Amino acid sequence: MADQQIRRALLSVSDKTGLISFATALKNRGIELVSTGGTATALKSAGLAVKDVSELTGFPEMMDGRVKTLHPKVHGGLLAIRGNAVHDEAAREHDILPIDLLVVNLYPFEATIAKNAPYDDCVENIDVGGPAMIRGAAKNHESVTVIVEPADYDRVLEEIAGNNGATTLALRKALAAKAFARTAAYDAAISNWFAREIGTATPEFRAFGGKLGQALRYGENAHQSAAIYLSAESRIGVATAEQLQGKELSYNNINDTDAAFELVSEFASDVPAVAIIKHANPCGVATGTSLADAYRKALACDPTSAFGGIIALNQPIDAEAAGEITKIFTEVVIAPGATDEAKAIFAAKKNLRLLLTSGLADSRAEALSFKSVAGGFLVQSRDASNADDLELKVVTKRAPTEAELRDLRFAFKVAKHVKSNAIVYAKNGATVGVGAGQMSRVDSARIAAWKAGEAAKAEGLDEPLTVGSVVASDAFFPFADGLITAAEAGVTAVIQPGGSMRDDEVIKAADERGLAMVFTGVRHFRH
Repeated sequence: MADQQIRRALLSVSDKTGLISFATALKNRGIELVSTGGTATALKSAGLAVKDVSELTGFPEMMDGRVKTLHPKVHGGLLAIRGNAVHDEAAREHDILPIDLLVVNLYPFEATIAKNAPYDDCVENIDVGGPAMIRGAAKNHESVTVIVEPADYDRVLEEIAGNNGATTLALRKALAAKAFARTAAYDAAISNWFAREIGTATPEFRAFGGKLGQALRYGENAHQSAAIYLSAESRIGVATAEQLQGKELSYNNINDTDAAFELVSEFASDVPAVAIIKHANPCGVATGTSLADAYRKALACDPTSAFGGIIALNQPIDAEAAGEITKIFTEVVIAPGATDEAKAIFAAKKNLRLLLTSGLADSRAEALSFKSVAGGFLVQSRDASNADDLELKVVTKRAPTEAELRDLRFAFKVAKHVKSNAIVYAKNGATVGVGAGQMSRVDSARIAAWKAGEAAKAEGLDEPLTVGSVVASDAFFPFADGLITAAEAGVTAVIQPGGSMRDDEVIKAADERGLAMVFTGVRHFRH
């Protein structure tokens, strides 16, 4: 059956955006309206003639509205195969009328958990009848048109108007596919919430779902397709940021901007902090007396790599910071806000993307991360450890000074966001050298020291920036060579997780060179 006339529609919606105008257009075409609860009340208040679902079923809504559409006269009307003799006979025998159009959007479960609502409120917002009807209508898309969000109202009305009151099979298939995806995403949100609530880290089944935020021009490379989807997760970030200006974000822009914003969110908003990211790795991070001061210190770490990078700030951007940032080409800037003066400065850079959020991401919040592998996917809890919360164990003869301790915690925060193997040199609240993603830890230490030396030359300094710095390692030193390399670069203190079979050798090497070293007991691998 290619085309299907719409004669009867069942409407039951939580989100009533556009409902009245849509229902009015249906009524004007002579389509009978059947509805439930608050939807029926809204339609009647607008002066539309509506048959309550209880009139259709012969049963009243009951149990606080939990039972109203779970009835053969509803599901028979949705699932009956038109033209099937057996189905037609059953429909006649039991007085089941066909439903040609189903309009349902679900109880706002995702919005409820995003507000951290009480457990009972979350349970009450789990829709049962809605998904059942949606799945029934979608299964029978040969005959039934199903709409799961107001965005499709105009699409269906246009087709009905241009097709003599009918919808095409092509449209019904497209809407059915969307309907199944919607219920899958809804169920995924519920199941993951339940797993968190009962403390199950590895449930027997795991699903993830989301709503299309934006189709992207391409993926990591031009031959790959890509899109960004919005999940039920309530954490602030790039996915929910408002873009004020600039070209459409690319896959790589979004990935790098997420890395930058997650890093800068490690730092409380009472002290200005800036992170500069290139290819998902930080090339400069700093705190300062102002955002402009922090930006200049971050840029000094690796000004070459910073060109064309992503910049994240932990406070609303002021004019001074905006003026500094716009001195070189930058792809994306993301921050919790910006002054009007700052916005005007950025507006002069048409290709710069400016993203504003409603705050910082909670670095300590629990969430899941996942990665596809052949035949499945890996799931883990996100790394929610913050260096400020760690109890540091001094393992050398010399304990770090208060100034060294501040820099050690700073460096370890940054190391958490550097691809492994990660080495971070820091001094006075700023990175001075970053070694990322090398196959051996000693090579990361050497590369970070070399980059610090290059940055010092660019600044016209007499000695490398690593002299007098501290060093952080995301994982333990398997041998003393990495620590010795850092010592030769001029570090005075070391922070690392510890736990190597050769910890004693590494500690001895530190003591021989007068270094202070602390163990965190927490590793920050990042692959």
